[in-house]
Amino acid sequence: MVRTAEGYVPKQGFLQQQMELIREIKSGELPEYEICEYDPLLDSSNMTPDNWVAIARDIRAKYDDYDGFVVLHGTDTMSYTASALAFMLEGIEKPVIFTGSQIPLCEVRNDARENLITALIIAGKYYIPEVCLYFGGKLFRGCRTVKVSADQLNAFASPNFPPLATAGAEIRINWNLVLSRKKPLAPVNDLGHYPIAALRLFPGISGDVVRNILQPPIKGLVLETYGVGNGPSKDAKLLTALEEAVQRGVVIVACTQCLQGMVNLEEYEAGSALAKVGVISGFDMTAEAALTKLYYLFAKGLTPAQVKNEMQRDLCGEITLSYPLPD
Repeated sequence: MVRTAEGYVPKQGFLQQQMELIREIKSGELPEYEICEYDPLLDSSNMTPDNWVAIARDIRAKYDDYDGFVVLHGTDTMSYTASALAFMLEGIEKPVIFTGSQIPLCEVRNDARENLITALIIAGKYYIPEVCLYFGGKLFRGCRTVKVSADQLNAFASPNFPPLATAGAEIRINWNLVLSRKKPLAPVNDLGHYPIAALRLFPGISGDVVRNILQPPIKGLVLETYGVGNGPSKDAKLLTALEEAVQRGVVIVACTQCLQGMVNLEEYEAGSALAKVGVISGFDMTAEAALTKLYYLFAKGLTPAQVKNEMQRDLCGEITLSYPLPD
């Protein structure tokens, strides 16, 4: 990013110029690197699933040429992209580290330098076969992250899973938390343009609004519910709208609006009412992970029943536990 009269905007070639000025990068302690720069460069607010596919395919194409990959990304949608790539690169045996900054590298005082240097070190020197996000001294599993601050330097958190590593005076890896890969790395599928949506419940939400959102051709919905998965159980119109959509094959996944905790649709009557009309639990997945997982599963050509089944299984560490499901 560079400063302009309209605010910060990405500039072609600027990263290379700035990295050549950083003395630490030339010290010999960092791994050798090459920069692959996209054209056009995007503010992350403009990212789409097509961009997720492009990044995943580039990593897949260059997979045998490098020990690890660092993806520099704007903070606004970084958790979405990191979550999407965690699914798309399921089976990866090399580190893919997302990072960025709250204050751009062009500013004298910034957090970009440390995030970039540490991400390069981790990607080049540690065997962490996961898609991760490094920010503010912590390395998180990418599909567990959420952005929690618009202006603090510790902008990201992993509310339901501990950091994979912390970077203080030393980089300490929590090896017991790192995934052990058992699947081969598959080709990257095009995510297509599947109509997926997210809806946050609020007091007084209209059943007509919910019905309109769930109109065809929608295929999946992340429903951000209260607490452990509760919703307005006395609103017959809203529940009917959900049930009608489920019967048409729409996959509706309940995630919690809370930062921490797990959805349990059986704990309260207000949650069991959602389960009775066919809403499934997203357990402790973030809304970002649930949304990108829906894209990923539909792109594999699965039926709604198969998508429902896979949504409730742990594919790449996005859910704390795997739950037995009926046949």
